[in-house]
Amino acid sequence: MEIIELEKTYLVKYLPEGLEKFPHKEILDMYIPFDDPHPMLRLRKSGDNYEITRKEHISEDMTEQKEHTIQLTKTQFEALAKAGGKRVRKIRYYYPYKTYTVEIDVFQEGLEGLVLAEIEFQSVQEKKQFTLPEFCLVCVDNEDFIVGGMLAGKKYRDIEKDLHRLGYQNLSKEIATLLGR
Repeated sequence: MEIIELEKTYLVKYLPEGLEKFPHKEILDMYIPFDDPHPMLRLRKSGDNYEITRKEHISEDMTEQKEHTIQLTKTQFEALAKAGGKRVRKIRYYYPYKTYTVEIDVFQEGLEGLVLAEIEFQSVQEKKQFTLPEFCLVCVDNEDFIVGGMLAGKKYRDIEKDLHRLGYQNLSKEIATLLGR
């Protein structure tokens, strides 16, 4: 299935109150090929759903992409995953905000402390009119270091300098509370 994706991505300033009450699922993304500095091919396990997605920018605006996704069986996913790839593990929360559902990604493993929020839009006009949610710090649509394929395989310390430049504060303590650690 091919779609045009219109979205905005934000660094999260603080976790919205009651986030733990909203639907969420663990996601494992693997970006291939392993040696590509910015891989655009993603294998994803999201709950019991498996897929492979190829993303392609369709304009200078990094928030507009063509996305082609193919559903996979678990067996197909496992076979493709053997090829290796840069990994990202996160818990995605589906948080209601105004008339939108914000996907709040709480990164795990080496990227723990990083939290991003993504909002998808139906039109370019809608995207342009959207205002920053109060729990978000800054829009990072044009920051290459924060793109999924660029984050894959990295540790928090690898991106800390860029996060600091944007005024981001590590949310590890809030995440520990959210996850009951």
